[in-house]
Amino acid sequence: MNRRLLTKLIGLIVIDIIIISSLFIFGVRSFNENPDMDKLFILLIALIAIKVIIYGLLSLYRFLLSHVGMVEVIRIVFAVIISNIIAFSLTKAFKIEEVNFLLFFYTTPLEILLITGVRFSKRIIKKVFHSRYFNSNNKYINTLIVGAGSAGKIAYDEIQKNEKLLNRVIAFIDDDQRKQNQMLNGLPVYGPISEIAKYIEKYNIKEVIIAIANIDRIRLSEILEIITASSVKVKRLPLLLEDVASGERKILDVKIEDLLNRGVIELDNKGLNKFIKNKVVLVTGAGGSIGSELCKQILENEPSELVLFDIYENTTYETQLELCKNIEDNNLKTKLHVLIGSVYNKERMYQIFNRFKPNLVFHAAAYKHVPLMEYSAHEAVRTNIVGTYNVASLANDFEVEKFILVSSDKAVRPTNIMGATKTACEHIIQYFDTISTTFYAAVRFGNVLGSHGSVVPIFKKQIENGGPVTITHPEITRFFMTIPEAVSLILQSGVYAKGGEIFILDMGEPVKIVDLADKMIRLSGLVPNKDIKIEFTGLRPGEKLFEELLLDVSKHHKTENNKIYIEEKREIKDIEKFIKLVKENLDVVSNHKMKELVQELVTTYKITTNN
Repeated sequence: MNRRLLTKLIGLIVIDIIIISSLFIFGVRSFNENPDMDKLFILLIALIAIKVIIYGLLSLYRFLLSHVGMVEVIRIVFAVIISNIIAFSLTKAFKIEEVNFLLFFYTTPLEILLITGVRFSKRIIKKVFHSRYFNSNNKYINTLIVGAGSAGKIAYDEIQKNEKLLNRVIAFIDDDQRKQNQMLNGLPVYGPISEIAKYIEKYNIKEVIIAIANIDRIRLSEILEIITASSVKVKRLPLLLEDVASGERKILDVKIEDLLNRGVIELDNKGLNKFIKNKVVLVTGAGGSIGSELCKQILENEPSELVLFDIYENTTYETQLELCKNIEDNNLKTKLHVLIGSVYNKERMYQIFNRFKPNLVFHAAAYKHVPLMEYSAHEAVRTNIVGTYNVASLANDFEVEKFILVSSDKAVRPTNIMGATKTACEHIIQYFDTISTTFYAAVRFGNVLGSHGSVVPIFKKQIENGGPVTITHPEITRFFMTIPEAVSLILQSGVYAKGGEIFILDMGEPVKIVDLADKMIRLSGLVPNKDIKIEFTGLRPGEKLFEELLLDVSKHHKTENNKIYIEEKREIKDIEKFIKLVKENLDVVSNHKMKELVQELVTTYKITTNN
């Protein structure tokens, strides 16, 4: 035992002895005019020994004094009552008339109070002298908690216990009229939530914590819409449906994804498990935003082997570490293989197919950055078109069961080379589906929030740096989906694939990018165009003001999942001739000529730049 713990132990024992002795002497003198103190002194020594031993057995000397609570109080009550029952029994056994039942009856509650007070003294002193409620130090943040139920109390208790949280809770807000105008933890409960802006202004609130136990994503999004009208930082407790690794519901930062008004996606989990379990699965582009999430969700369905393939080593290594931990934590039998290389290197791809002979292939490897690819059309074609052809061709040669291409909404009437290459990739897989026993399909969707190079991490960094937040055009809109949502629908599409389909995901309503920036600034507790400027820089090469409408219910066929549709099949193009032409000209023609070559296959491609 170290010196500090020994000092604490001795100190508590000495204080307890003083309390026990004082109450015993006070009680004896109160009930006896001339007590025999010599005889009673021996009883006092025995009483002290009994109580200290029982207190020790019940761990009263091992409490963490900074965190004592109701459980510790119950232990103290039990220890005092048990020790007094034993002591009273001894006085009866030895016929000590000076000590009667009333002495123990009256001293027991006093002893409980004093013993408890000693152990709570550290918390009381800290509360009085360092309280965020009595301390005028402006480091504390005026805070409202949305939710006056069990989750609200969890958030409040976390704030009180965690010294790193500098919140000063002013009040609770709740829609339940029965709770309004009542008190919780000594603080008022106001409502309804729709009027939160009034209380934010009244109490100079800087942070709001959403803590509602049974809230779903749609209601969370609605509450966030109300709160973000004011410029306050917003945090929340995890939703019940979210996986909390530690098992605790700690306060989290609100992410921009929480603002998407989208419900929980219903998946055919049995079908997914049957689709993947005990299969060898290859994921290209496994280090990217979509590829890494694909690997995580595939692993949940226990393939026999999972092969990660990517050209970029850093993010692929990070994905590998996360998957290895998952395998170890959950005692999974899946064998993990991580390989580096490019999909346009057919010899390298052949080695991988020949070694692992995958049953399923998810092809996510691609260049996706629109403006950059406008100036590097050769590389977009090399990786996206030739790479897809190589992987699709090998899937046919090795009789893969299913090949799923990750496509893009930019493949619809493309105005940039990146989108045009994605259209070409869709033509490639539809071509192979006509000549192969493998089922080929593509999944087309819009932007995913938080992916590498997307607006969310860019805006976040710009806000952290003090601005400005740069947007190309005040009217520009995009369709958005979260990464886990997109990937779960890709996998579900893989289950449905029967060959040649272009699956289209329902992206919901388009989002104005300026509104997205506005909300991100407000979620940081700042005021747009006051604390952080929003600047418009003009559309970039190949960029559209509005993305093409992905979903047309009059033309697209609905699947069993209401978020997944199928586009009508198109005319099959002469892919072999096109690929031969591409390879002949790949490192020969100019950037613009390469675009024109792609346009020969993708006739809907409108070249908008001359570079």
